[in-house]
Amino acid sequence: MKKFIYNAKEVCSKQVRFSMEQGGLPEVQFESGCDGNLQALSRLVEGMTVAEVVDRLQGISCRGKKSSCPDQLARALERIRNGP
Repeated sequence: MKKFIYNAKEVCSKQVRFSMEQGGLPEVQFESGCDGNLQALSRLVEGMTVAEVVDRLQGISCRGKKSSCPDQLARALERIRNGP
């Protein structure tokens, strides 16, 4: 299992920490942000494949911002999936 930390940008959450194993996400945690919503998001995506999470969360915006905490997770996964 590989662990990653992604520094979120332009959203309430400061970081997204997650683990990847065999193309899936066994663990996802957000630092800061809307605690209840981010706990729910983490629980919902845990166990999903990286492709599923990216497809569902990519492009979500929040309060007029260009991104959101879910979108930041999708961006982090895309960066890892596609390389730097």
